[in-house]
Amino acid sequence: MTDTPFSVKLVALGILLVLSGTFSMAETAMMAANRYRLRSQSASGHKGAALALELLGKTDRLLGVILLFNNLINAAAAMLVSLITIELFGEEEWALGLATVLVTFLILVFSEITPKVIGANHADRLAIYASYVLAFLLKVTGFIVSFVNLFVFGLLRLIRLSPDGGQERHRLAPEELRALVIESGQYIPQKHRSILVNLFELEDITVEDVMTPRSSIEGIDLADPLDAIKHQIATSYHTRLPVFSEEMDDIVGILHLRRLLGRAMDADFDLDDIRAVLQEPYFIPSNTPVFSQLRFFQENRQRLGLVVDEYGELLGLVTLEDIIEELIGKFTTSTPDSGDRVAWGEDGTVLVDGSQGVRDLNRKLGLNLPVDGPKTINGLLIEYLQEIPETGLSVKFGDIPIEVVQTQDRMVRTVRIFQPQVSGNEN
Repeated sequence: MTDTPFSVKLVALGILLVLSGTFSMAETAMMAANRYRLRSQSASGHKGAALALELLGKTDRLLGVILLFNNLINAAAAMLVSLITIELFGEEEWALGLATVLVTFLILVFSEITPKVIGANHADRLAIYASYVLAFLLKVTGFIVSFVNLFVFGLLRLIRLSPDGGQERHRLAPEELRALVIESGQYIPQKHRSILVNLFELEDITVEDVMTPRSSIEGIDLADPLDAIKHQIATSYHTRLPVFSEEMDDIVGILHLRRLLGRAMDADFDLDDIRAVLQEPYFIPSNTPVFSQLRFFQENRQRLGLVVDEYGELLGLVTLEDIIEELIGKFTTSTPDSGDRVAWGEDGTVLVDGSQGVRDLNRKLGLNLPVDGPKTINGLLIEYLQEIPETGLSVKFGDIPIEVVQTQDRMVRTVRIFQPQVSGNEN
């Protein structure tokens, strides 16, 4: 080596630094690569992505081959710098010390930090190309890597660590997957992101959260005059109506209006015609998760259920459409008085019916009213005040002022919500 020309030694040092940097870049790229993207490419037939996934499935051998060559190259570079230093300055201690500092600097800049930054920033693309070279080197040096790993595994067992424990970190928990969807940015359209996020919440939402409350249910009272019942059947917006006798809790069945619409105008039409086509009412406990109810509707070809509390009292009504709209937003035609068109006015306020659902208001107005208690604005106010509020009373939930506009029949009928003001000193 001493007879080798000085210029050749410098060129050899440069090549060693480049090779060391290449292995450092490959190491960072392989570890930082998006495994889910690689799986997608592999499923599409990309051989490089499949090879990268195979290598990542054997992390111990992958790191073994990378570090084997990286350390050999770094050691050779350090030795070569020492030879160059001796040739230039002799075996002076200060020169050898300076050479150590110099080779450390060169390795850090050209073989470690710079290549690893490049590898981290372009991990997905570089990992595919690096996998071909690393797979070949692993075949050539497989015996050496396996021999070294015997000592590695022995040390891991000595300190009570599992060699495969790190694989768990690549399994996404539901909360992590939800955050991934939210932060997907331009990769997933906003509407699609909203649907996916709603899917994660289905297990935490009960039918009570999405039902039509009892006070808003349209039903047929068999105690009403026959002409009034006929008119209701002919003009009802809904296709299915609960049928009761005098009291809403006394449900006798569910009427599908299409089965009776033509018959209702006949002169001999009577209540027996209604009873003859009634379907058995289906009752749902109020704490039933929405996802479970959706599956039940699907499996049993049901579209409507009556929500009851633990005492059997009727709380509301839930339909298949209510659950679907919880996922994708409103899509059915709204009745004129349904209150679906809720939006801020020019004065920064909005009038809302007291029976309006808290979850709906949060979604439509961008609010953060509490949803872990009462389901309607009326219930929220009464629970907060522990009494039926008087007209003109104002309360504040966090940064959201709410004014009671009208109370009637022991409930809040109308409220005015004020748009939250963003503090001017917020950063």
